[in-house]
Amino acid sequence: MQKLIILGASDLQLPTILKAKEKGVFTYVLDMNPQAVGVSYADYFENISTIDTEKVIDFANTVRPDGIMTAASDRPMKTVAAVCDALGLPGITKEVAERATNKVAMRLALEKAGVPIPKFSIISNIDEYRVAVTEFQGRYIVKPADNSGSRGIFLVEKPEDSDIAFNYSMSNSSNGFILVEEFVEGPEISVETITYNGVTSIIAVTDKITTGPPYFVELGHTQPSMLSLQVQENIRSVAIQAVEALGINNSPSHVELKITEKGPKIIELGARMGGDCITSHLVPLSTGVDMVGAAIDLALGRIPDIHRRFERASAIRYFQQTPGILEKINIPSSLPKEVITIHFSKKEGDSVSIVHNSAERIGYTITQADERRLAVESSEWVIRNTYFKYTNRKSVE
Repeated sequence: MQKLIILGASDLQLPTILKAKEKGVFTYVLDMNPQAVGVSYADYFENISTIDTEKVIDFANTVRPDGIMTAASDRPMKTVAAVCDALGLPGITKEVAERATNKVAMRLALEKAGVPIPKFSIISNIDEYRVAVTEFQGRYIVKPADNSGSRGIFLVEKPEDSDIAFNYSMSNSSNGFILVEEFVEGPEISVETITYNGVTSIIAVTDKITTGPPYFVELGHTQPSMLSLQVQENIRSVAIQAVEALGINNSPSHVELKITEKGPKIIELGARMGGDCITSHLVPLSTGVDMVGAAIDLALGRIPDIHRRFERASAIRYFQQTPGILEKINIPSSLPKEVITIHFSKKEGDSVSIVHNSAERIGYTITQADERRLAVESSEWVIRNTYFKYTNRKSVE
């Protein structure tokens, strides 16, 4: 039996833990939270932070796994790479992990390779920031160099918000760097890829809905994309260029782009599976490709199975929320047949805030249908017809 270390036991990693067990793989699950949802499903759990590289390497040297991975999270990626390097395991290198998790290193690598990206400036202090923003006409984005899940992102639309954006983004940066980027107009999409022995395959192109300014938190994803085949071909080409520019040879990747008047531009790239149930749910529901299983195979040095088994449609939509204390959730007694699941990350009695980042969303529904239109309509029907009752609305921000 092959052995796999999985970094993280949250909702994001649970599908990977379950899939590994389904595939007959022994799972060592590491997390700093012994109450995390995935702990009870692990074959063996160790209470170690996923970013404590030295302790994870020591643990790996003790158990001698056949592979190590995480899912839908950037923070453990450097630990994954360090263990792969120390034990000679399949996976990404330390250099790739740095480029895939540090937006400064990422932008510089993409720029050097000629991959289309927004204009950007690298900032480490307020003086540099105030000089840099004068070079951007109109609106611009401020974001931390080393965070994900929409944390620390702020769109500046008027001068009086400039310092607010700096402080907000810098407070979400652990390495002391932020980026200022031009704000590019256009639809947002993501691309899921699998790279095996240096050859990258496109698994899915996903249309995205966000909250818009100032935080741009994702509220929905749909497969297949409604963009034209020609535009999708351009997207695929740019996504593969970006994966190659970062030096990714054996890994899943989650590539985020915007479609501008001048063509696709890369916004972010992670050398791991995408979150928001895109790879764990939407991809298999719309294509039949078991992307989580493929990622596990990559981590164990196996050939990944990425054969498309059908062409259907899938969607995820997140519930709208109001600041306050969540008193009651009312779900419709009868649901459309397209509904696969409804999930809540908040329970009655919990405090609910406005959405600043992905972790603050209260729940979602996922649907599958033969047509994209039906997948979208049924997911949005659930959103419209699920009711939330709040108390103390004004006291919780």
